[in-house]
Amino acid sequence: MYRVLIVEDDEAMARAIKKRIESWGNEAYCAEDFSDVLGSFLRFDPHLVLLDITLPRFDGYHWCREIRRVSNVPVVFLSSRAENLNIVMAMQMGGDDFLPKPVDLDVMTAKLNAVLRRAYSMAGKAPILEHRGAVLNLNDGSLAFDGARIELTRNEFRILQTLLENKGRVVSRDTLMTRLWQMDDYVEENTLTANVSRLRKKLADLGLPEFIATKVGSGYIIE
Repeated sequence: MYRVLIVEDDEAMARAIKKRIESWGNEAYCAEDFSDVLGSFLRFDPHLVLLDITLPRFDGYHWCREIRRVSNVPVVFLSSRAENLNIVMAMQMGGDDFLPKPVDLDVMTAKLNAVLRRAYSMAGKAPILEHRGAVLNLNDGSLAFDGARIELTRNEFRILQTLLENKGRVVSRDTLMTRLWQMDDYVEENTLTANVSRLRKKLADLGLPEFIATKVGSGYIIE
């Protein structure tokens, strides 16, 4: 059973989403205090957060940043502002996926289940992947290098894991898309570009600039 925190100020929509999630046999909680979403997160300790972008006081981007300070739990953004710019910004803020409004509950069910499978199906894997002194921990999704350690989002982790598993070989964008979203037709391709860009910035800040190379027209490689 998974716990899902719903941060949505439209009460009717939040109740409908909660009812659907609970129909899977999971537990759902609707945040009530939109001035303390992080407090709700810490008290409920969810496996996934469904987070509206437009909220009272602070927007969903703010609360995603706050959550990312303490956890790598998957965050799926929810918004009627479904233009590409907002999708890219949601991913850059640390989100794992995006659902447009009005919400199709069947699409939501498929997407959230896919995110939960990706996030919590790591049993039986080797504990680490290492290259050039960088160590990716497959148990907690963190990356260590030269005495420093950083947290990765689920998508950043999956990208880096796939590239490290294929180091020395070009990995196509299609392969990465399949690994990340398992043929989920509802995810925009530019989400991959946003996640790779954010991952590269984290690597550079850690002291690993140009760790991931682009092969124009082919994909990405760790050489």
